[in-house]
Amino acid sequence: MTTEENRPQAAHQDPYALALRTGGGPVYLRLADGRWTYLPVHRWHAQPTTADETLLVRCDSPVLDVGCGPGRLCRALLHQGIFALGIDVAPQAVARTIGLGGTALCRSVFGPLPGEGAWQTLLLADGNIGIGGDPRALLRRCTQLVAPTGVLLVEVEQFDVAERCTAWVEDTHGRRGAPFPWARLGATALGRIAPELGLSVTDEWQSDHRSFLALSPQGSSRRPG
Repeated sequence: MTTEENRPQAAHQDPYALALRTGGGPVYLRLADGRWTYLPVHRWHAQPTTADETLLVRCDSPVLDVGCGPGRLCRALLHQGIFALGIDVAPQAVARTIGLGGTALCRSVFGPLPGEGAWQTLLLADGNIGIGGDPRALLRRCTQLVAPTGVLLVEVEQFDVAERCTAWVEDTHGRRGAPFPWARLGATALGRIAPELGLSVTDEWQSDHRSFLALSPQGSSRRPG
């Protein structure tokens, strides 16, 4: 998970920055209407899970990991000999990724990036389809980054939902991060908007209570897996 706002708080006060730096918690994604979701910080800092591996086996080099967090996915790919670059707007996430042997840049997906139009795989794992609060805008940008023969591997909600909202990260000590626009999207909703953006659903699967879709530019012969 990553967010696209500038965080005005110092890193020692921001629960998201603290969690990224230490791997601690618990921290929660709180929506403006009061609902909350537990953020699995421990999983972001651990070795890839079985569900993560279902993403990794579908990756062709080069790979762009959008919202890489502490970098478990891009680091695992590098260890397999697959070039992968992580990007994240949180400096703590990028520092953690680099410190553990990964390659990462502190960049927004909506800003200039290296290799635009040449990435064979683009990862939107860990709920990062919500970045910016507008999945259409995010996917439109991702299609500019991926090669015509490339694929977007997207993690979605387990149930059918299409929601744009305001959220923030908080912890059990009363610390609260700055609010930011966010979105939640299920497989049905993603499959519905994909054709509007020139994308086709080429694969769909579930693993360990997580759900994923593969999207390819329409007309591409690419079939992941």
